Amino acid sequence: MSYSNFGEKFTSRSGIVSLMDDLGDAVASGDMIMLGGGNPGNIPAVVDKFRSRLRSIVETPGQVERLLGSYDPPDGNKAFREHLAALLNQTFDWPITADNVLLTNGSQSAFFMLFNLLGGTMADGRNKQILLPLTPEYIGYADAGLTADLFRAAKPTIEHLGPHRFKYHVDFEALRVDETVAAICASRPTNPTGNVLTDTEVRELDNIARQHNIPLIIDNAYGTPFPNIIFKDVEPHWNTNTIVCMSLSKLGLPGVRTGIVIADEPLISDLAGMNAILNLAPGNLGPQVAMELVRSADILALSEQVIKPFYADRAVRAMAVMDETLAGYRYAIHEPEGAIFLWLWFEDLPITCDDLYERLKRRGVLVISGHHFFPGLSTDWQHTKECIRVTCSQDWDSVEHGLRIIADEVKRACD
Repeated sequence: MSYSNFGEKFTSRSGIVSLMDDLGDAVASGDMIMLGGGNPGNIPAVVDKFRSRLRSIVETPGQVERLLGSYDPPDGNKAFREHLAALLNQTFDWPITADNVLLTNGSQSAFFMLFNLLGGTMADGRNKQILLPLTPEYIGYADAGLTADLFRAAKPTIEHLGPHRFKYHVDFEALRVDETVAAICASRPTNPTGNVLTDTEVRELDNIARQHNIPLIIDNAYGTPFPNIIFKDVEPHWNTNTIVCMSLSKLGLPGVRTGIVIADEPLISDLAGMNAILNLAPGNLGPQVAMELVRSADILALSEQVIKPFYADRAVRAMAVMDETLAGYRYAIHEPEGAIFLWLWFEDLPITCDDLYERLKRRGVLVISGHHFFPGLSTDWQHTKECIRVTCSQDWDSVEHGLRIIADEVKRACD
């Protein structure tokens, strides 16, 4: 059977496909320490909220029929969008309504639509790219384009914060924006590193985007106001030239596949049309489960008082384990300013991060090789071969045991 160019592209092996396959195999085997995926932790207080809400839906006449037996409109559940717009208006003074909000079947679906709507081969034959101003970036972006070379990435500057800590910054002096750039996209906090763009960096990116009449896309999957897994005091950012993408996944609902796009009304209308063609409608379950949390604004307290402290504590404990087990060896940890990961840099490691990944997998620990997180980077950079991403969200005993095995394998490679 022969495939089209589309078929060839989307049946090829990619980083995100390999990741999900390895995760599936690991789950099936039941004996792998899962430090590779992006699943949020099962936080009892959060799970109890969802359990209570599901019970209420089941026990309220007409709710199950509404949940399971009806399509939502292509832009998503209207009541949820109204409540979310009101929450963002009240919390951040964003001048938005439900018409500025779109729901999708997960963030991956939202980015697929956005990237291919804005970039790729244009009507006049020109090719335009999505600029990632700070790399490493999210692995899921890499193969989302319908055309080749959809992404262009810029190397960061590296600030050393101490013997074993560092932080990436946007290198504005080297950032090149021209007529071939369709949009600027950055995650905040960043998956995989936990980096949080400073307010100054966001304002400068917004200014550059406006000067070139292109949108700024902010991937806010881990950010404020929910799930608020962000440990820095920073200002949220939105205006009519900014597209903010959110999600219910890291709140604790990855299985409901609910992405959220906040944008100017004309773009939301166009995305709703694409949603109708690709999906008919987004799923009902996510907005129904989260509806009361958003309407009552309880989602803010849940995020601030329960979810954020859980992951902040995990980051501190995980760093302490690495500092203890790798004492005397060369390593660095990106300062975890948010999200649910540690980004580990083993400078001058005698093996590549992909080799380390394979060695760890044989020892029953699944991480993600860092080289997958540099989509659009055209220059060879040794740094891409020296990093791994580690998830800290799972059962702590397993996380600690996995971290100790990572340290042991690094020391074996160095000795």
